[in-house]
Amino acid sequence: MKGAYPIILQRTEAGYYVNIPDFEIGTQGDSIADAMEMARDAIGLAGIDMEDDGKTLPEPYTVKFEPEKDDIVTLVDVDFTEYRRKADNRAVKKNCTIPYWMSVAADKAGVNYSRLLQDAITNFLGLNKVQG
Repeated sequence: MKGAYPIILQRTEAGYYVNIPDFEIGTQGDSIADAMEMARDAIGLAGIDMEDDGKTLPEPYTVKFEPEKDDIVTLVDVDFTEYRRKADNRAVKKNCTIPYWMSVAADKAGVNYSRLLQDAITNFLGLNKVQG
């Protein structure tokens, strides 16, 4: 699902503060482009959190706002399906322990520990395809 939400950029000494009325959140960025990217990320994170909690995403312009004289009002587009795919498929680091002798043998054999662990978990859980 794609959406375009209004954001309000307010100039600060450090860059730009971004108000995202429909999600009742804010963020900031060093430049206008950075602030817009941070807004897209904030909306994406908030959106998938809402979906995970079984909540409906707000429609754009559901929250009324009054920009100040020097504020910049623009839209930021977010592809929630793509954002979820990227978030769900991001790599996470896990620490595991194996005996030293096993580590030596695996290193000699050129074992890719990450791939081996992914394959083992996939088999253990009976997953038949890569998620995402």
